[in-house]
Amino acid sequence: MSGSGYSTDEMMSVTAARYLKDGQVCFVGIGLPSQAANLARLSHAPEIVLIYESGTIGTRPDVLPLSIGDGELAETAELVVSVPEIFAYWLQAGRIDVGFLSAAQIDRYANLNSTVIGDYDHPDVRLPGAGGAPEIASGAGEVYVMLRQSTKTFVESVDFVTSLGFGRHGEGRPHGAGGGPKVVITDLGVLKPHPATHELTLVATHPGVSVEDVRSQTGWDLAIADEMATTDLPSDQELAILRDLVARTEAAHRG
Repeated sequence: MSGSGYSTDEMMSVTAARYLKDGQVCFVGIGLPSQAANLARLSHAPEIVLIYESGTIGTRPDVLPLSIGDGELAETAELVVSVPEIFAYWLQAGRIDVGFLSAAQIDRYANLNSTVIGDYDHPDVRLPGAGGAPEIASGAGEVYVMLRQSTKTFVESVDFVTSLGFGRHGEGRPHGAGGGPKVVITDLGVLKPHPATHELTLVATHPGVSVEDVRSQTGWDLAIADEMATTDLPSDQELAILRDLVARTEAAHRG
């Protein structure tokens, strides 16, 4: 916990949840993205449609899922379809408003790597791989990235482009490939791509975090917005909803 009474993970989940709008169709990942999406559903966006990769549509879990195959998702879903249908009918057809992604590396143009660290043929670390991330990156209307910030994760150039941001040199995205990353939410602040250069730019820091703190954890000369903001503190209501959800999840899995 931080000295202000909330953890960095809670700050990330609350910040991400605030970006979600009621009625959006959201392709959700496990972990912090799931916390954020369900916090939004239980607070300001009750009509948000949550879709998980396993084929559950309109799921309203009482506890957070441990994986995309968690039975809680199917039991509380409005509809369960096959995985190919999720990708072909929903994602590739442009029916997903927002997709959440994370990765092992991100670069200044929001390209993501979850494939290898080091040379592809002789990597230092071989990572879990792409999964559905490239399709989410290319098919969702916009992408939100949640990633803890360090010089190991925020690198000058990713070792492998698993999921396209705005290209190796910020050249942009192919026509019809979705809007790409809209916001990157970290444990230190919020970054957004510049509308002209596509370079990630720091637009807000979390309370108690300085611009220099963020710069020191970034592997390139970080661009800073002309008008910097400070993220609003989590409200008592947001923290109460989130902590109740986490506590119910922990209790259910202990049982």
